[in-house]
Amino acid sequence: MKTAIIGLPMVGKTSLFTILTGVHEASRIGSLETRVGIAKVPDARLDALAELFQPPKVTHATVEYLDFPSISKESLRDPAYLASLRVADALAHVLRVFQSDVVPHEKGSVDPFRDADDVEVELILSDLVVVEKRLERLEKDRKKIKNPELDREFELLERCKRTLEENQPLRNLELEREEEKRIRGFQFLSQKPLLFVLNLGEEDAPRLHEIENEYRSNPLGSKPRTAITAICGKIEAELVELDPEEAQEYLASYGLKDSGLERLITATYSLLGLMSFLTAGETEVRAWTIPMQSTAVEAAGAIHSDFEKKFIRAETINWKTLLEHGGYAGAREKGLLRLEGKEYIVKDGDVLVIRHG
Repeated sequence: MKTAIIGLPMVGKTSLFTILTGVHEASRIGSLETRVGIAKVPDARLDALAELFQPPKVTHATVEYLDFPSISKESLRDPAYLASLRVADALAHVLRVFQSDVVPHEKGSVDPFRDADDVEVELILSDLVVVEKRLERLEKDRKKIKNPELDREFELLERCKRTLEENQPLRNLELEREEEKRIRGFQFLSQKPLLFVLNLGEEDAPRLHEIENEYRSNPLGSKPRTAITAICGKIEAELVELDPEEAQEYLASYGLKDSGLERLITATYSLLGLMSFLTAGETEVRAWTIPMQSTAVEAAGAIHSDFEKKFIRAETINWKTLLEHGGYAGAREKGLLRLEGKEYIVKDGDVLVIRHG
């Protein structure tokens, strides 16, 4: 799953990406120069299970981030930029909240609401161009061929066009599952889940959670398929240089319990509709990424395609219950390991042992 980090110039977007992934060098996506990096999804459950099983290997779930050049009217007219941005599954829009005399804002003042609206409008206009071109083509095809599928696509894209012309992103459009599937191939930018990342100044860090909640309760936080998280880029840059114990003390000095990056990664994971199930044993403790509402057989396929094909049953237990009973033997003795079939809906934090042919 790929999340594109976007934003206007001088908002702290590239610094955030570097801190997040540790990647400094640019690479290419298609013909566009950008940077790609992987961030581990923080998961205290893995650490607790690793303490119990003492395996040589602990593997976290990951999120892939793409750092794009600053967004602008010009970049969103560039076919290479658009094509590269469309491959992302979600967008993380970094909004500048911090004030600085040293780093001027390109629009002369700091206004995250204006910046959020300006970028959203550009995404909407970009999608409108795609919709109008496709409708023109469909109009011609429908005159030549009588095909109900073409009619259905035309009607759906007309709905999309009306939404976009009302200056509303396609995220706001309620679609049936079949309709969602029908337009998926267009990879509309204004339909992608959107995470607003508020980049605060150091002076606002002690109020970070309060500011985050304020933004969640205003119109920015009430949009469909969006989420909000706040970070302080200056603090995150300092944390990278510290060992874990010093980092906790440094966060505590601002009244914070966890780093903004941890919350950003977790928010991205959640926004993408993802969750983790776990496998645990003496060789490895690992988190596996699956979409929410996945079945046991789909979870088995995340481990290996052969497990999905030859699936028999999944031994299932909540991670905390497994810990409380000192491992599989203690849980089995109490009858707490359940045998679940193919249709079982896996829950976040389930520990699975896949039985297969």
